[in-house]
Amino acid sequence: MSSTHRVVDVVVLGVGSGGEHVARKLAAAGLRVAAVDSRLVGGECPFYGCTPSKLLIRAADALAEARRADDLGGRVEVRASLGPAAQRIREATHDWHDDDHAGTLEEAGVRVVRGHGRLAGPGVVEVDTPGGLSRLTATRGVVLNTGTEPTVPDVEGLAGTPYWTNREVLTVSEAPASLALVGGGPIGVEIAQALHRFGTEVTIVEAGPRLLGSEEPEAGDLLAQVLREEGVDVRTGADLTRVEHDGERFHLHVDGEQVVVERLLVAAGRAENLGDVGLDTVGLDPAADHVEVDERMRAGERLWAVGDITGKGPWTHVSLYQGELVVRDVLGDDEGPWADYRAVSRVTFTDPEVGAVGLTEAQAREQGIDVVVGTADLARGPRGWIHQAQGLVKVVADRERGVVVGATTMAPYGGEVLGLLSTAVHAQVPVAVLRTMHFAYPTFHRTIEVALKETGL
Repeated sequence: MSSTHRVVDVVVLGVGSGGEHVARKLAAAGLRVAAVDSRLVGGECPFYGCTPSKLLIRAADALAEARRADDLGGRVEVRASLGPAAQRIREATHDWHDDDHAGTLEEAGVRVVRGHGRLAGPGVVEVDTPGGLSRLTATRGVVLNTGTEPTVPDVEGLAGTPYWTNREVLTVSEAPASLALVGGGPIGVEIAQALHRFGTEVTIVEAGPRLLGSEEPEAGDLLAQVLREEGVDVRTGADLTRVEHDGERFHLHVDGEQVVVERLLVAAGRAENLGDVGLDTVGLDPAADHVEVDERMRAGERLWAVGDITGKGPWTHVSLYQGELVVRDVLGDDEGPWADYRAVSRVTFTDPEVGAVGLTEAQAREQGIDVVVGTADLARGPRGWIHQAQGLVKVVADRERGVVVGATTMAPYGGEVLGLLSTAVHAQVPVAVLRTMHFAYPTFHRTIEVALKETGL
């Protein structure tokens, strides 16, 4: 095997959304950039996350809306088929080829290196490529964006079965007859609802006390109610002790009984890819669950990190935000502003969507904030009643400062309804000012006015 050595300005190790953004922008600024990845350039989001999952959800939502026509405007016959959604996913992912991402990077001047890369000291990356060992020396530094992998819970028998993760499930062209889903987080509940709307009999097995355990309990409890009303078997506080596969079906031992299904989807969280990237060569702990970064995303000598591995939130928009900070720092911007995570927003794309920003009530109390809460039922508002929609708005405010520090909007297009509250948290707009606004009638976002009033501020 041969070996090569190349000197560049910056090496991007791991080319997910944030890393791709950094590589493209720095190359456009005239820097010599190498981008290293052993998997699909572009990362999880365009191939197995954001884009394909939302295509599936959009199709499933259309089916659900058609079925609601019986109560609103006449008879509609619905015959579900996963085929059109599967075709759109294949088109969007280019059949899971990354030529579009890698090609445009190369056109921008980035050298794409295929293979597993590891740090080999400050500013140095060694890559096991198909043609041999490639050594890259970065005069300015290295940007880590190595992402995450699906985790598999330690359940007897599970590891030896042909279970799916979020990657495999989004490549199928036919909905399974039945499916059990281990995990009640955002990925799990989104796919569970979508596949159920395509005709799959779905069972959710969640070990925690509720769905969406990291969000407000009111949202998780209401989502479980919605899913059960649709026909999904939601089991929270469930004890999964064993999994077996007989060659055709999965047998899950849950709370002393068996759940027998055609397919099993494991969506029980994700683990950072940090164990084999050479962190020890730059003075960092390879056993750490994330990389500590400062406000400029600096993680060490000539080292930056972006994305899930920073522990600031497993969302593409956070990775892109961090990537822009790295670009500015590498190019010598000393003005700021630098990283601020007070108003990080996130959305679970169920129906209704669950949007959230900032702190939950529990997190705010843990920080010692004098918390005041306002909650409003979306279904009692005019737009909620018109749409026969379920949902809520919850605002978490700091009584002393009179500002919103967190909020949740559960509604049709709840992620869009969240926009006003995201601005309020980010800009620290006083609740007293928000309450003087004109809230268009009748809209879903008008429910925010009721929640704000409930705080008493």
